[in-house]
Amino acid sequence: MDSRAAWLVLFVAGLFETAWAVGLEYSDGLSRPVPTAATAVALVVSMVLLAKAVETLPVGTAYAVWTGIGAVATAVLGIYLFDEPATPGRLFFILVIVVGIAGLQTVSTG
Repeated sequence: MDSRAAWLVLFVAGLFETAWAVGLEYSDGLSRPVPTAATAVALVVSMVLLAKAVETLPVGTAYAVWTGIGAVATAVLGIYLFDEPATPGRLFFILVIVVGIAGLQTVSTG
């Protein structure tokens, strides 16, 4: 797979990471069968796509970007879906993570 495709796969893996992280909230401690199953599927898909991406991209960079995408998207969805606080400090540090993700992608040799 070429580098551009690997970055796209990694981005989609990050979206699935977000899905399973948010799914944990909906699964109510993994006690609700349907949200728990959806969470498990999203987790597996996320890991498979991450594994595919690291065939091309450096593992350290890919893992950092994957977790960063998941962290940013989960934090934003937490604000939107679960009324988590959107304080200026929190938003600033979410932006710092976004800058870090973009920076890693920009300087990556993979």
